[in-house]
Amino acid sequence: MAQVLLYVTAGDAEEAAFIGRTLVEERLLACANVIAGVRSFYRWQGEVRDDREAVLIAKTDASRVDDATARIKALHSYDVPCVVAVPLQGGNAEFLAWIASETGAPG
Repeated sequence: MAQVLLYVTAGDAEEAAFIGRTLVEERLLACANVIAGVRSFYRWQGEVRDDREAVLIAKTDASRVDDATARIKALHSYDVPCVVAVPLQGGNAEFLAWIASETGAPG
């Protein structure tokens, strides 16, 4: 099975950390990184917004993406949170195996 990065935005670093830690504890993620102080421009409900957010970058197995996405949506304060999966196309094989091991991925 392949591993992926989940890119998630959150209202602030505390929310991102809460989501990341919860999903690591639940073994839906192997690891989560929080990057605070991100400035985001986007259109929402017909208005261009300029907001501060935090980014959560999570490492997981592709087999866990649907469950992780559902859990993020359940914990998130946004009506429509950004959760996108980016497939990993290589890298440190030992690290990729660790992701699979930590998420209980089959294989």
